[in-house]
Amino acid sequence: MKITNRAAGVLVASAFLVTCCWAAEPTPEKAAPAAKATSATDLFPDQVVAKGKGVEVKRSRLDEELVSIKATAAARGQTIPAEQMNLIERQILERLIHIQLLNNRATDADKAAGKENAEKRLAEIRKRAGTEENLNLQLKSVGTSMPELTRKLNEELTAETVLERELKVNVTDADVKKFYDENPAKFEQPEMVRASHILIGTRDSAGGEMAEDKKAEKKKQAEALLKQARAGEDFAKLAKEHSEDPGSKDTGGEYTFPRGRMVPEFETTAFNLKTNEISDLVTTQFGYHIIKLHEKIPAQTVELEKVESNIRDYLKGQAVQSSLPAHMTKLKDEAGVEVLDERLKPKAPSELAPAPAPAK
Repeated sequence: MKITNRAAGVLVASAFLVTCCWAAEPTPEKAAPAAKATSATDLFPDQVVAKGKGVEVKRSRLDEELVSIKATAAARGQTIPAEQMNLIERQILERLIHIQLLNNRATDADKAAGKENAEKRLAEIRKRAGTEENLNLQLKSVGTSMPELTRKLNEELTAETVLERELKVNVTDADVKKFYDENPAKFEQPEMVRASHILIGTRDSAGGEMAEDKKAEKKKQAEALLKQARAGEDFAKLAKEHSEDPGSKDTGGEYTFPRGRMVPEFETTAFNLKTNEISDLVTTQFGYHIIKLHEKIPAQTVELEKVESNIRDYLKGQAVQSSLPAHMTKLKDEAGVEVLDERLKPKAPSELAPAPAPAK
């Protein structure tokens, strides 16, 4: 299915893989009577680039977002043309102002709904990543972490909830059915496999490769588990007891995924297995895997019932987006928001759109 599950790009700069949150203020240390050393902050204060009633965006926050977008583009083998950088900065700033203004207006119910939607989005992100190791590597590659991503999604999805409430967005069942019927290509599901695995990891606590003697011990452990699995022992039970993949061990090591989701060695083996067949040891950057194929799921069109909520959220997002500029202009005027950096002031109404999401 080729439709996102939320208000695609209305406010969220990246449903996934973008740095988030304000940096925590350092706790002042008790100083001796001696003169205080000059800090980098003293020499280079964190400039406020936009402010208003309940709104303050600092240069550091803007830089964090920009670095993340650059890193995500680089991870995809792309570069952002230099002539577009200032435009992207202005769009990021506009989005940050929007989020602060809307969170200021959030009710307790809005915050609860935002948190619930963030939890759903995080579950989808984990599922798309395939394994917890994949997810952590992806987050690390753009300089973020799960706690930061969680905070950011809570903030942004609360803002979207406020928008939907204030703009009185309503999507009917007929609207959903019409979109589904008119866009069949968006609901084509590629061939997938449902497989379980047991991972015996070969990375140390710092994320690096273990020493060769430790890897040899891990390989012996994996070989012993492979013998048990092929002897007919319950594969899910073995995964729960021995697998070192925290993202799947509690479900017996199970994942369902299309091509292009897992690391190549894992994917190739899983798609080449026969139903109920157990692989030889598969070596990846994460360690030694034992894979069991449960079923191959042919390419198909996803039924309306399975995508109805996704379509509804998408249509809500489209409705919000059409009313967003006028509504946010009103809120900014009420809060007296002003951009203090001349370089970051919008040069045209079309530039008020949020910065594009670098990755999904």
